[in-house]
Amino acid sequence: MRPSEQPTTTIVLIPARMASTRLPGKPLADIGGRPMIAHVVGRAAEARIGAVIVATDSPDIVRAVEQAGCRAIVTRADHVSGSDRIFEALGKADPDGKVEIVVNVQGDLPTIDPNTIRAAVALLDDPAVDIGTVAAEITLAEEKTNPNVVKVVGTPAEHRRLHALYFTRATAPAGEGPLYHHIGLYAYRRAALERFVKLTPSPLERRESLEQLRALEAGMRIDVAIVDAVPLGVDTPADLERARAILAGRKDKS
Repeated sequence: MRPSEQPTTTIVLIPARMASTRLPGKPLADIGGRPMIAHVVGRAAEARIGAVIVATDSPDIVRAVEQAGCRAIVTRADHVSGSDRIFEALGKADPDGKVEIVVNVQGDLPTIDPNTIRAAVALLDDPAVDIGTVAAEITLAEEKTNPNVVKVVGTPAEHRRLHALYFTRATAPAGEGPLYHHIGLYAYRRAALERFVKLTPSPLERRESLEQLRALEAGMRIDVAIVDAVPLGVDTPADLERARAILAGRKDKS
């Protein structure tokens, strides 16, 4: 079954754009003879949760996605965030409002485990949850104080699940216990995504430069599934080489 033929009550939208200061044109970067965006599409399709569509403002990305057997939707070039881009794409992909759950998978995660995507969606089994996301326990000491590693502070809801209270670039919470590295992948109820993109940036969001704080400040509930590992995000040439090595190793084992 092609990704575009999956059931429509859940949809996976992958925002992708060519503009990247550290790795220009990265969605089309070659990894094992395929553009990176094609790998992300493939991993999302392996999750088997719904249709997979790329949202982009680039004709080159559209062509690459279509060559990979998936669908791409052209969106405006002036969106300030991936959330805004996927909301526009959702309206074009599903104008009748049949889709109930919208999953935002970043286009620079070519090694993401499909189970990680499924874990975020599973959190919405609880009708009280507006947004599901994922995190992994931090094991490296240097990551605990690295402001580029976003931490989620939450109260345990059940086994390997947190009810998010805050997201921060600081080292938090204080005291003994695990710290969790937040992974920027989200499963939204459709109504929650619509509400979220219509909100103005909030004070804590601006202070921390973390978009998800806008939802918390508006009283929306975010739950977090604890997964085993953080997927490699490709932001630099060094990251790209790591991704190539990881995926080459998987191919050798298959």
